[in-house]
Amino acid sequence: MAAIVPVLFFVLLAFGAPIFVVLGLTASLGFSLNGLSLVPFAQKVIDQLNSPMLLSIPFFVMAATYMEKGGIAHALVEMAGAWLGWLRGSLGIVAIVACVIFAAICGSSVATCIAMGTILIPAMTARGYDRPFALGLIGASGTLGILIPPSLPLILYAVIADESVPRLFLAGVVPGLLVALVFAGWVVFRAHRRGLPKGDPLTIDNVVGKTVHALPALSIPLIIAVGIYGGYVTVSEAAAMSAGVALLVSLGYYRTIAMRDVIPVTAQAVGSAAVITIIVAVALAFGHWITESGVPAAMVRVIGDAGLQSWQFLLLINLVMFIMGMFLEVASILLITLPILLPVLPALGIDPIHFAIILTINMEIAMITPPVGLNLFVLTGISGAQISETIRGVSPFVVLLIIMLLLITFVPQLSLWLPTTVYG
Repeated sequence: MAAIVPVLFFVLLAFGAPIFVVLGLTASLGFSLNGLSLVPFAQKVIDQLNSPMLLSIPFFVMAATYMEKGGIAHALVEMAGAWLGWLRGSLGIVAIVACVIFAAICGSSVATCIAMGTILIPAMTARGYDRPFALGLIGASGTLGILIPPSLPLILYAVIADESVPRLFLAGVVPGLLVALVFAGWVVFRAHRRGLPKGDPLTIDNVVGKTVHALPALSIPLIIAVGIYGGYVTVSEAAAMSAGVALLVSLGYYRTIAMRDVIPVTAQAVGSAAVITIIVAVALAFGHWITESGVPAAMVRVIGDAGLQSWQFLLLINLVMFIMGMFLEVASILLITLPILLPVLPALGIDPIHFAIILTINMEIAMITPPVGLNLFVLTGISGAQISETIRGVSPFVVLLIIMLLLITFVPQLSLWLPTTVYG
């Protein structure tokens, strides 16, 4: 009878059922077949949902939505262009820098992709960049939204694994900047090979003017960083402050949204956050059933009997994650696999903070790999391009991300140095 549970799981996935339905029905059936009451299980889920860290998710989603609609993204792009316009292929580098700064506020790959793509893809094609390259660059750079803090997947990881959010955020900084640097190197190479144009020359007046105009936008990541890492506010308080400041800056300074837009924009953000919360609730239930079923303990025994070393295990997990990323979206992969994988880490001596960054980079790759890479469809929608163009454009960046994944997998200090330095 127990075999019915995994069969139901894969059948529901194959028919495209929403992930919360897949996890919820699977967990309910599993508990029923094991003769366990659903009442204590429901109480456990409610207790775990009562988490200050989860409260930060709707506020970060609100901040991202206000930034996308409120002119903040445009100000960041203009500032980056003023500083970097003198470089050949400067608009491509501007796209990466702007995505890094935007990611440091919103924590969402899709929001970063939409905001930057709407502005930069038309600008890049007008400057002579071929459209597949522009699509690929924005799609890949947009994935930095889930690696550079604050990151919504890292918050989910913290909730499930009971890890420190500030440590996880700091662990993503160095890998995120390294990925951005590798992308920039590829853009410079392409720019010189294809003779792509330079932008506006570097002038003091332009740099000062655009930077001053962008200062209110730059105040948002500053509030997050100083508040969290300085110990002045919790993660949820910093998220609420970032949403409040983003709204005030959009209304009072950039003025691209009016008071009448606040309720619809907020409703959109709350709706997105509610979807995430429902998925997390049923995922906690699924994780509880996985633990009760003995699957993690059995997996630890299998790995021990097989004599797998930590590097072999990580290489295997990267391969599995790559395949899963082709068919499932980010939250689904994390919430399905973590209850099984987390108990294995201590036996292999793998730091859970390092493992979180490995998973997150895998999720970056998942965002831009067909057939279900979410950024591919977002870019296709906002640009009017064919999906084949977008896939062709992201292909070199998928290769670059795989190279960086292997580097960060087997050099743990790239992830662990900063949180260890700051917190010991």
